[in-house]
Amino acid sequence: MGQLTTVIAAAVKASDQSPYAIAKGSGVARSQLSRMMRGHSGMNSDSIERLADYLGLRITIEPKGKTTKGR
Repeated sequence: MGQLTTVIAAAVKASDQSPYAIAKGSGVARSQLSRMMRGHSGMNSDSIERLADYLGLRITIEPKGKTTKGR
């Protein structure tokens, strides 16, 4: 499971809502959320964004540091 889906799965488990309610409220298919929770399937960026927003999470992308690629 990728880092994003790991954090989302932890937030789902920590929530006081059922996975069904989270899937319905976020607009993500319950089966897709279930597969992600079991570590069987990744999620597309739209689904990750919907779940993060629903769960009150912010997704940020930051550079790792100095890179020499493309020079």
